[in-house]
Amino acid sequence: MQRFVLLGAGFIGTVHAANLAAHPDVDLVGVYDIDPDRADALAWRHGSRGLTTLAEAFDPDHVDAVFIASSTTTHAEHLRAAADAGLAVLCEKPVAVDLESARAVVGHVRAVGVPAMLNFNRRFDRDHAALKRVVDDGGVGTVELLQLSSRGPSLPPVEYLKVSGGQLRDQTVHFFDLARWISGEDPVSVSVTGSALVDPAIAQFGDVDTSVATLTMPSGALVQIDSVRRTGYGYDERIEVMGSTGLVESRRQSVGNVVHHRGTHAVSDGLHPGWFARVAPTYAASLAAFVHALESGSPPPVTLEDGLAAQAVAEAATRALVSGHTERVVY
Repeated sequence: MQRFVLLGAGFIGTVHAANLAAHPDVDLVGVYDIDPDRADALAWRHGSRGLTTLAEAFDPDHVDAVFIASSTTTHAEHLRAAADAGLAVLCEKPVAVDLESARAVVGHVRAVGVPAMLNFNRRFDRDHAALKRVVDDGGVGTVELLQLSSRGPSLPPVEYLKVSGGQLRDQTVHFFDLARWISGEDPVSVSVTGSALVDPAIAQFGDVDTSVATLTMPSGALVQIDSVRRTGYGYDERIEVMGSTGLVESRRQSVGNVVHHRGTHAVSDGLHPGWFARVAPTYAASLAAFVHALESGSPPPVTLEDGLAAQAVAEAATRALVSGHTERVVY
């Protein structure tokens, strides 16, 4: 059994707590949060206990691995503490709030040598993974064009958006990672155009809710990612890869597969009402992959360096949005 401590008892912490408690090879030994009552409540729900100090969370005599799901500003601190304690660590994105801090903490963790994984959970989507296998097997020939959509059903609260880092760092970064993962290439440049169409107020703090990013790969392949904060028709996520000999899609997912044909009309199920309903299984799959890596002694399948690379693309994209010019990606 891998003895885990969960850091963070907010929304995403509740998701991870349920998955940790359900995994047959995991013992959820504690939950820590800056709000002790919230930690106690979540821990009690899953037969664990709330921790009152970080020293308990990073105690190698009682803990094997730490799952960092705390606020973004604490990720770097907690990654360092886990490494210094000799603990394996699974961390929500990003590694740190800024790229230089992220580089520093990744270097520290690597110097210590503990197993570490960034939770880019969308890599563990069943259909996205199947698409990746087709590409890797040469099923579409040489990759020439990738098109990805990330379209949320409703605008998050403005107070959240103010501290999110902007759409490209907060939302699109997952798809920057998917583009790297699927193509096997690191983008060399990015251009972005965006607008505040859903709520013009967010433009006052430099954010957008609708954007299109175009990435250029070293091979010359192109990637186009459209990101939308509000659709009005449900959560819409898809990937299309066109190559020299064919095309493969990970299509939009509806809540069901029933189509009612009557006369000249057909009625089918719509999309998931929210992003979490669509991607929920990927969180359990990501955890399972990390636990398997710990048990087998193999490297975790998503590295902290993957997180750094996606963050570097997001930073260049944010610069491109402001400058209106194509920006080089600096890794």
